[in-house]
Amino acid sequence: MIRQIALTFILTIMLGTIVISSAQAQTVIRDSEIEEILNEWFAPIFEANNMDPKQVKIILVKSNDVNAFVAGGANIFFYTGLIQKTDKPTELIGVMAHELGHIQGGHLVRSREALEQASYESILGTLLGLGTAIATGDGAAAATISGGGNSMAERRFLSKARTFESSADQAAIASLEKAGMNPEGLLTFLEKLEGEELVPASQQSEYVRTHPLTHNRVDTMERAVERSKYKDKPYPAHWDDQHERMKAKLLGFINPGQVMWVYDTNDKSLPARYAHTVADYRESRIEKALSGIDQLIAQEPQNPYFHELKGQMLVDFSRVKEAIPSYEKAVKLKPRDGLLRTALAHAIIETAKSDKTKLKQAIDQLHSALIYEPRSTQIHRLLATAYGRSGDDHRARLHLAEEALLQRKHPYAKQQAESALKGLKEGTSPWYRAKDILLHVESRKNKS
Repeated sequence: MIRQIALTFILTIMLGTIVISSAQAQTVIRDSEIEEILNEWFAPIFEANNMDPKQVKIILVKSNDVNAFVAGGANIFFYTGLIQKTDKPTELIGVMAHELGHIQGGHLVRSREALEQASYESILGTLLGLGTAIATGDGAAAATISGGGNSMAERRFLSKARTFESSADQAAIASLEKAGMNPEGLLTFLEKLEGEELVPASQQSEYVRTHPLTHNRVDTMERAVERSKYKDKPYPAHWDDQHERMKAKLLGFINPGQVMWVYDTNDKSLPARYAHTVADYRESRIEKALSGIDQLIAQEPQNPYFHELKGQMLVDFSRVKEAIPSYEKAVKLKPRDGLLRTALAHAIIETAKSDKTKLKQAIDQLHSALIYEPRSTQIHRLLATAYGRSGDDHRARLHLAEEALLQRKHPYAKQQAESALKGLKEGTSPWYRAKDILLHVESRKNKS
């Protein structure tokens, strides 16, 4: 289910350069259903570029702005506003192919070493501070651009960016051809944004401001689509349904008050009922929400995400014990999903108190979840809680160190790892991990 992680900044990316566009808060959200859908759509492109789809993470950024970027390795960030602006799956697929084109062209500034052990939130925070200065070579550029000044550094970068955008378009077309996919979506998406070039920058979408659009780009894309062998190739029919469900779910969570205007009460389609059910939950209409999710489960009893949604509803309605069977069903249906296992473990911990048997169940779930979500600070925080309540203080401190490392709070990570070592048995896996954390912190200190 959609989980929100608040950030204290809002950012956009311009070919690896971070440009601060507002002082408002930004939010990273995680949702297994949407991430699975996007991974399914994007898998042919990843494979065509010799990338393992299992190693690519899709991260959603809650924002009505329209933007997308790749950062910190194989992590793809999509603004929810961009998803809502699309009318069909191929538009999102085209945007993805374009973003990968920046990596192929060497346009994207990446500091793998600095981000190798960081959470998704820390990746964004690190890029916020480093992006502009690295890309422009001007240490003062970040402050100038973030202040909205029309600096020479900004003009130089925008000049290069237009060249980069054309190059990424060509790479996207090549990727889609190799993948045997229809490239029309990227063209239709660019055509939606084309008119924004004529309005003041303050009224343009983030995507247009950070991905300079020109008539030549659109014309070139039209010719490329016309030449494509796959221009008339249809995509799988079920992708349309996935697209509608994804947009309905996001609308219900992010803008619940708009659901009644987008989906008429006479609309009995599953996406419409999904949107209304989520909106009822978000606006604490408890009985309507639970009735709605029960109807969806009755229609699709093997859908793990409906069971997950019911579990999340019950937790938020202070009925945590009742939520556990729903989460258990979701995990049984989708055992390799780290987010589902984390939600189940959290509910178990909340009801376990000091019951060591239940805490052990939660710990086992969390260690399994960590295989699929190695950058999750929440998992380490929950492990620290579970171990602490079980009386294993040193394992608890080890996971506090892990959490701090992902947050790039190196002094605190060192403090907790040193404390954990005092009680961990020498030669065991936890003991070696504490040692590794200390070595990593020391190496970062020497390089800073």
